Amino acid sequence: MTGALVTAVTALALVAGVVTVLSSRALRSGVRVLLDLLIAAGLLRLAGDPGWSGLAGAVAIIALRQLLGAALSTPPPWSGRQSRARCADDDHHLPLASTGEIGRSGG
Repeated sequence: MTGALVTAVTALALVAGVVTVLSSRALRSGVRVLLDLLIAAGLLRLAGDPGWSGLAGAVAIIALRQLLGAALSTPPPWSGRQSRARCADDDHHLPLASTGEIGRSGG
């Protein structure tokens, strides 16, 4: 009984991960959903048949989820290399938020 439930949760984890990626176009979210549901399947397997192999499988999935979660939460390496906006030098006419002053008019 537990084996069928674990297989069903594993299959649904794959489907949910793919649907998440396709609907939100966010690979990070899809991987996180997939790994969270695979953790659930591993814990179900461990509850149904307690043993060292089930424990090792659950630990491996949890470790993989932690490693991929840390890797996916870091910003991409190209995100810090953006050039300044062209209007950054010409925004002296905007009100200053901290003092309420207004610079010279741009007109």
